[in-house]
Amino acid sequence: MAGRLIYLIGPSGSGKDSLLDAARPRLAERGCRIVRRVITRSAEAVGEAAQGVSPEQFAQMDAQGAFALSWHANGLSYGIPKAIDDWLAAGDDVLVNGSRAHLAQTRERYPDVLVLLLTVDQAVLRQRLIARGRESLADIEKRLARNARFTAELIAGHGEGLFVLENSGPLAHTVERLLCCLDHGHTTCA
Repeated sequence: MAGRLIYLIGPSGSGKDSLLDAARPRLAERGCRIVRRVITRSAEAVGEAAQGVSPEQFAQMDAQGAFALSWHANGLSYGIPKAIDDWLAAGDDVLVNGSRAHLAQTRERYPDVLVLLLTVDQAVLRQRLIARGRESLADIEKRLARNARFTAELIAGHGEGLFVLENSGPLAHTVERLLCCLDHGHTTCA
C-alpha cells in the first residue's frame, strides 16, 4: 500500500518549523518521514534545517529533474526532492512543508494529498513576525492582511481534504492535534 503525502501549509510565522521539530520523534515512530526542503537561502539563515543552495544550483537541480515539487515565493526558490516518490511507493507517509500558493499544482500531481493548514491568531502572528526581525512593520501588516485573505479563500475553496490546525496556544497541544489528525483523519481531537 502506498504511503500518503501530508502537505503542511501556513503563513510565515505560524510555527511550521517548530511544529515539525516538536513532532519529529513521534512522527518517526509512525513511519512518517519529514522532508528536508532545498531552498535558495544560505545554510546559515535562521529557520528550518533546509539544504541551502545558490539560485544557479537550484536551477540546475530543477532542470535535471531533482524535485518532485518546486516553486518560487518571497524571492526564494523551494524544492521537494524527488525521493519522496520512492518513499511513498514504499508505503511511507511523507510530510512536506509546502506552499499555500502551490497547493493546486501539488493536488494535481498527488490527488490524494492530505493538506494541513496551520493557522494562528493574527495578534500572535504579528508578535512572532516582529520578534523575527526580518521585515519592517509596514511589510508585516501587508503580510497579515494578505494572510487573512488567503486563508479565508483557501478554506472556502479547498474544504475537502483540508484540515485546519490552530497553533496560537501551547505547541504540545498542536502536536497532539496533528497526530490525531494523521491517525484518525480528522481534527476534532481535543
